[in-house]
Amino acid sequence: MTDLDDLRRRLREFAEARDWAQFHAPKNLSMALAAEVGELLEHFQWLTTEQSEALPEETRAAVAAELADIQLYLVMLADRLGIDLAEAARRKIEANE
Repeated sequence: MTDLDDLRRRLREFAEARDWAQFHAPKNLSMALAAEVGELLEHFQWLTTEQSEALPEETRAAVAAELADIQLYLVMLADRLGIDLAEAARRKIEANE
């Protein structure tokens, strides 16, 4: 089992325990994903390149939390659409090469 498989399983269990799967249509998940990306961008919006590469620890922790939110929504969206995210990423890298 991969880390993504474990995340997918845990996210399914989390949503099922709260009866949230009904709200996890691809449309809703993609909008939530976009919102989380926007929250990530706020941390970098007015920084120089140098500042963005040397974040204070508090900002770095906030960025880590936003990245986690993004990953979780991305895993849920891929799961809902039946997409193997790791395989899709491998194929994309190969296509880009």
